[in-house]
Amino acid sequence: MGTDKACRNCGFISSGQQVCPRCKTHTLSDDFTSVVIIIDPEKSEIAKRLNIKEPGKYALKVR
Repeated sequence: MGTDKACRNCGFISSGQQVCPRCKTHTLSDDFTSVVIIIDPEKSEIAKRLNIKEPGKYALKVR
């Protein structure tokens, strides 16, 4: 995964960030598993179940 970090709050995965670009928290972790990529949250059943409103790459479990 390299420099990818997932937010413990919203699960959004970003690279080279110190603050989550989605929810603006500092709770980023490089220990995460199971990645899902949401392209169209309005049409995605997975996005609805996970309550994801923005497209992007998300971790399902962040430690």
